[in-house]
Amino acid sequence: MRKRLGIISLFVILFMAFIWVWNFSYQTGREEAYVPIDNNNPVPVIPSETGVFERSEYALEYANMPVDEAHQRSLKDYYKNRAFHGAPPSIPHEVEDDRNMGDNSCLKCHQNGGYVDKFKAYTPVVPHPEMVNCRQCHLPQQTQTLFKGTNFHKVEAPEVGTNNALVGSPPIIPHQIQMHENCLSCHAGPGAPKEIRVTHPERINCRQCHVPNNKEMTDIGIFKRATSNE
Repeated sequence: MRKRLGIISLFVILFMAFIWVWNFSYQTGREEAYVPIDNNNPVPVIPSETGVFERSEYALEYANMPVDEAHQRSLKDYYKNRAFHGAPPSIPHEVEDDRNMGDNSCLKCHQNGGYVDKFKAYTPVVPHPEMVNCRQCHLPQQTQTLFKGTNFHKVEAPEVGTNNALVGSPPIIPHQIQMHENCLSCHAGPGAPKEIRVTHPERINCRQCHVPNNKEMTDIGIFKRATSNE
């Protein structure tokens, strides 16, 4: 009799466990497929092309701006005032007041772009106009050469037309997206380098077709700093 009661009790326990597991699985399957963000405990967010959506109203305006063929920007000009690929550009013109920054001066030209007759050039559009402390990253250009030679390995910028996964496929994004959230600033309008100017700025969901390349860095071996003893 006790053996029979033991078997029945075990069967009841297993049945109840099955009901609990099934109910838990069912209720979990009814949950929405996203994780709500707790503002009191924020989690890291993957940077995306948020700036494109914020300034999408200017997409067609960039494309319809008249282009002066003699004063277009090129990739050579784009990289000329950068210490290395991915570095913030230096300021290639005079700055009258060191305290001038953001919407007090810089954004008057760099927020929407346009042609500047004083410099005979188109103004590059900043991809992050909300960051008004410009001089925190961008410094005036003082010299074209280094004061002292180094063995620092300079990462070469990718060439246009070589970053397609397949022939005819959309080119991948050869740089980080953080601080470059507004793709239109470098890829639309006459202020953009002519080699990478996009033909469809109105399609603002850029990452629907273009994916970031996370393997642009090359192995240069073990870095050794030159010393006077060597």
